[in-house]
Amino acid sequence: MKNAIDRLIDKIRKTNNPSIMGLDPRYELLPECVLKKYPNTIEGVSKAILEYNKNIIDEIYDIIPAIKPQIAFYEMFGVYGTKTFEETCKYAKSKGMIVVADIKRGDIGSTAMRLFKCIFR
Repeated sequence: MKNAIDRLIDKIRKTNNPSIMGLDPRYELLPECVLKKYPNTIEGVSKAILEYNKNIIDEIYDIIPAIKPQIAFYEMFGVYGTKTFEETCKYAKSKGMIVVADIKRGDIGSTAMRLFKCIFR
């Protein structure tokens, strides 16, 4: 069995594309056509994010080799968000994509500010 880097290189060659699509969902940027299907609750927002992610994956899986979901954007929705992260990764893999999980902490402004606010409120 090939290791992850070899599989990524194979996908890059197959798609002729070295790009990785970041999936950093922001509730306020989700399209209204997706949001209106779900209640405005943590669970509902998480379901909307999953639907949106699946729609993106369906459009890109044959031209982009990998996705990179940023876990902080999912964890902010608690257990529902964590499940959405997991389901997003599984769905991408089922489409033959490589998943690079972005699980570092406090590295960029959007996640660093959330961490700062949690610690120093």
